[in-house]
Amino acid sequence: MAIRTAVNRALTEITALPTAAALVNGNLTLLATETASSSANLTFDSNINSTYDSYLFKYISIHPATNGEQLKIAFRDGSTAYDATKTTTFFRAVHNEAGNDTEVAYRTAQDLAQGTGAAHLTQGIGTDNDQSASGELMLLAPSSTTFVKHFIARTNTYSADDYNYTTFVAGYCNVTAAIDGVQFIMSSGNIDAGVIKMYGVGPKQ
Repeated sequence: MAIRTAVNRALTEITALPTAAALVNGNLTLLATETASSSANLTFDSNINSTYDSYLFKYISIHPATNGEQLKIAFRDGSTAYDATKTTTFFRAVHNEAGNDTEVAYRTAQDLAQGTGAAHLTQGIGTDNDQSASGELMLLAPSSTTFVKHFIARTNTYSADDYNYTTFVAGYCNVTAAIDGVQFIMSSGNIDAGVIKMYGVGPKQ
């Protein structure tokens, strides 16, 4: 972060303070908050435009209504459906509470190859009172009509079988149309509880 000072080091010479966005390229501007309450989905269908080059979604303490279901994401590319074509990767690091089972592995069953369905973000999340998943997803240049739209996510899950799963997902929406909506759903059933926040990243265009 750049530190701005008066040329003559005198604070009295500073007549106006720069905005936060002007100071920090990675500044976050909160644009929307969605809170689950037995919700079929949490959807962001506005404020995703050319105002910012990238958008950050933070999903906090996502708790499913159905045991062992996975959080997924889908994108809208100008129509009413969240079915933008995607190609993704999915790998995970695993450690159980007993301390006797670990793994780092790619998961072919949870990736997409030119798929229109929602993309997996987590392993199965438990429904015990203390079980949930939290993480963040970055959507880059969603308003581009030239390039594919990339997204990158990292999530930590307390699973139904008392495992810790850290999952790494990345991919792209293989469309030339702008992405103007994002929807989070469970693989089955509702999102019982949790919060998702959407931020614009960096200075406004």
